[in-house]
Amino acid sequence: MDLPFTLRFHPPNPLLSRRKLESPIIHPLRRFLPTFHRPDINPNAKPFPMSSRTHQSTVVTAKLNKPIDGVSEELNLIASQNLDHAPARRRVRSAFVQVQQELDHPLFKMTPPGKTYEWYERNSRGLEIFCKRWIPEPGVRMKGAVFFCHGYGDTCTFFFEGIAKRIVASGYGVYALDHPGFGLSEGLHGYIQSFDELADNVIEQYTKIKGRPELRGLPCFLLGQSMGGAVALKVHLKEPRAWDGIILVAPMCRIAEDVQPPAPVLKALILLSKVMPKAKLLPQKDLAALCFRDLKKRKMADYNVICYNDQMRLKTAVELLNATKDIEKQVEKVSSPLLILHGAADKVTDPLVSQFLYQKASSEDKTLKLYEGAYHSILEGEPDAKIFAVFEDIIAWLDSRCSAK
Repeated sequence: MDLPFTLRFHPPNPLLSRRKLESPIIHPLRRFLPTFHRPDINPNAKPFPMSSRTHQSTVVTAKLNKPIDGVSEELNLIASQNLDHAPARRRVRSAFVQVQQELDHPLFKMTPPGKTYEWYERNSRGLEIFCKRWIPEPGVRMKGAVFFCHGYGDTCTFFFEGIAKRIVASGYGVYALDHPGFGLSEGLHGYIQSFDELADNVIEQYTKIKGRPELRGLPCFLLGQSMGGAVALKVHLKEPRAWDGIILVAPMCRIAEDVQPPAPVLKALILLSKVMPKAKLLPQKDLAALCFRDLKKRKMADYNVICYNDQMRLKTAVELLNATKDIEKQVEKVSSPLLILHGAADKVTDPLVSQFLYQKASSEDKTLKLYEGAYHSILEGEPDAKIFAVFEDIIAWLDSRCSAK
């Protein structure tokens, strides 16, 4: 029987405890550190012209993706442009909206319920932050609100559009944003200057939203996926009483000792990140095979055209490492009601990490569900029946905590 099992203050699973962590996102440094390649230089090549008007350094990159099956040459050309800056990402997203909505995926086949709004907010650091909300139809009582934190390289558009609509269909409002440097928000693509600033931006934007009239008196929950799980935990640790509960999907929140980089390598990485923080690490592994168990859905990941799928930037890697270390040190301070959901066969963020969080968190109300055979993207990349089962677990957990309000 392919059903999740639930842990409520149960002893650790011995089968899981023997596994070693194998994740480039849980421990973003290990698979990227060994090799730095110096590019081949053509002695006959002409240098780029330099302008005397600017003294700012420029990061020059090229986005070279494989063609996307099933779309026109024109759309492939649009998708192949450099996405370092937000205007280009916004153009690409606009070009692909219709194509994405026509994909044969359960998240896109659902009739959009309620109303959808998109807007930009300028944060306290001067960056335009993309925000979006989905709310039930007028006349439908809203039970509560879910606020989303997306994962590394991702966006609150594309797959999350369908996730949000399914949650809204159960009577909840859903609010989301793209982190600085990701999706449609401003900032150098894939660059995390400070993980604390990611959390602070979430606090800043969502505090504004929670003050809206339609949310007055309603319970509010954080939903964090992968790296977004770490962001959600950092937000909770900064404001322990600001949320009525946290849902974590395959969260990134701890690095095991046996997979941490050796001290000399880590020291060199930190030093390099100070000298050239925006430089990219080589090589970058294609994570689609590790995230999507369903082969048909795995091919649809190519349509997430504004995700960051290039090599990880040096400063980003250091910030992810430091963030997980900080969360691990403070994990016993996690006191919010918790629902932790994880694929038992996930090799991107290991389920051992979720078990560690479950055991160490001081929350009196905490639930861990592991889905047998499931990979990392349990809301997007599993067979339809498994995806629907995960949604049922999320809605049941929300309903049980909103009915008492």
